Amino acid sequence: MIYSKIEGSGKPLLIIHGFLGMSDNWKTLGAQFASDGFQVHLLDLRNHGRSFHSEEFSYDLMVQDVFEYCEYHNLKDINIIGHSMGGKVAMLFATTYPEWVDKVIVADIGPKFYAPHHQDILAGLNAVDFSAKPSRNAVEETLSEYIADFGTRQFLMKNLYWQEPGQLAFRFNLAVFNKKIEQIGTPLPDDNISTKPTLFIRGGNSNYILEADFENIKHHFPNSTIQTIPNVGHWLHAENPSLFYELSSNFLKAD
Repeated sequence: MIYSKIEGSGKPLLIIHGFLGMSDNWKTLGAQFASDGFQVHLLDLRNHGRSFHSEEFSYDLMVQDVFEYCEYHNLKDINIIGHSMGGKVAMLFATTYPEWVDKVIVADIGPKFYAPHHQDILAGLNAVDFSAKPSRNAVEETLSEYIADFGTRQFLMKNLYWQEPGQLAFRFNLAVFNKKIEQIGTPLPDDNISTKPTLFIRGGNSNYILEADFENIKHHFPNSTIQTIPNVGHWLHAENPSLFYELSSNFLKAD
């Protein structure tokens, strides 16, 4: 069973993080949605956060994990928010188990194929030598040689934890990601279609959802709307959390 943090009561709202993320990334927004009257489930996908590690890693398996989680907790008529890879999981879940879903919010990802583009990040993560028992500062120094963006480094650094006194480690399963990285860009199957109300929110400075992608989005999600948060990149929910919350909350509360 995948790990979760549950907060609030009311209609179930699943929040699914992106690649190399975890439930903690959504802690503040999750609390806001809980105060809106939702029972918020912040999930850690397999090989991420506090969830189990597995040699197997694909969208089909992640959707099955989420389905088993919903069965175990007897969740029905759920809303889902998914960012990036988590958005792909949300899309596949909604088109595979439509009877379980009410509304879906997809943050800065489309149904299309994405070519591998995490090479610098993986190179930086693989360059960290935990056998030398580095400090947090030393880990960040190593990452900075490969990853120029401070925000991206801070995002990755949140995955550090003390495996034992004096020994840091990453929570995610880097070895499997090295082998299965091509899985991240897998497209939604062409015949997967959902008529559920779906909101796509894209970052104005991000290239993950282009205007050229709108037709494909409408093919898979004919009952969808697309909104843009200006002056933010791919981590739109972290760069402008207030507007992300406003757009999401209005959509979820609408009849």
